[in-house]
Amino acid sequence: MSTGERIIKVNGVELCVEVFGDPEDSAVLLIHGAGHSLSAWDEEFVKRLVAGGRRVIRYDGRDAGRSTAYPAGSPGYGLRDLVADAAALLDALGVTSAHVVGMSQGAAVAQLLALDHADRVASLILASGTPGGPGHHYPDLPEMSRELFADEPVEPDWSDRAAVIDYLVEAERPFAARSRPFDEEGMRAAAERVVDRTVDVAAQLTNPFMIDAGEPWRGRLGQVGAQTLVFHGAEDPFFPVGHGRALAAEIPGARFVPLEGTGHEVFPRHQWDVVVPAILDHTAGR
Repeated sequence: MSTGERIIKVNGVELCVEVFGDPEDSAVLLIHGAGHSLSAWDEEFVKRLVAGGRRVIRYDGRDAGRSTAYPAGSPGYGLRDLVADAAALLDALGVTSAHVVGMSQGAAVAQLLALDHADRVASLILASGTPGGPGHHYPDLPEMSRELFADEPVEPDWSDRAAVIDYLVEAERPFAARSRPFDEEGMRAAAERVVDRTVDVAAQLTNPFMIDAGEPWRGRLGQVGAQTLVFHGAEDPFFPVGHGRALAAEIPGARFVPLEGTGHEVFPRHQWDVVVPAILDHTAGR
C-alpha cells in the first residue's frame, strides 16, 4: 500500500515523503502543523482514505521528522518557503493537482497554495486554521485560551529519549478537548514514533513556531477558487472555533463542519467516522 518513506530534494532541501494507494487515484496531499511531522497523520486514518479510492501523500516539512533540519532557534526559511516546497513536491511526484488537506500551520500553507498555485489545488480541506494564517492578529477573532500556556512543561534534555517523550505528551495535553479523557496512551505511542524518526526534535519543536508568516492574506481569501471544506474543533483553545467559522465565511462557497469533543488536534480517532466520509465526499469527482 505504501511506497515507503523516501527523500526528495526540492528547493535546496531534502523532504521525507511517503505515498499510499494507487497512482491512478485522485491525490490527497496532507500538510501537518507546526511541531508535527508526517506521523501526525495516523496510518490507519490514511488507509481509510486509500480504501475510499484516494492516493494519499504525507510528508515531513522543513525541521520535521527526517527532512532537512536547521539549528534550533535559527530557522532558515519562512512560511512562503513551505508553500513553495508543497508545490515543488507535487512536481517531483508527477502530480498535476491534489486535494490539499492542511492542519493548523498546514492550513495556512494550504490557503496560500490555493491562492498562489491555484492550478495545483483540486480542492481544499482546512482544519484547525485561522483566516490569513497564524502570526497575524485580528481583533474580531476570539483570543486563545489564557490557560493554554499557563503551565508549560519544562524543556527537556533533548538527548534523553524518555524525557522528550514525556515532554511531548504533556505539551499536547492542553490542546486536547476538555470534555473527553485525554488519550495519554495513544499520545505516548505517537510521541515515541516522533522521537524515533526525527533528525532533530529540538528543531522540530522550536523552529516552525519562529518563522516569518509574511504579509497577511486574509483579504485575499475571497479569491480562493477551490471548493473548500473547513473542519474545526468545537473546543479548540488555540484558535477558538470562531476562527474556523470566519475562515469558512471568507472563502466563497466553503462548507463549515464543527467537530464536537475536539480541541486543537489532528483529527482524533473518535471523529474519523465524520471526517473520512466528509473528505471522500468533498474530493469525489474533482
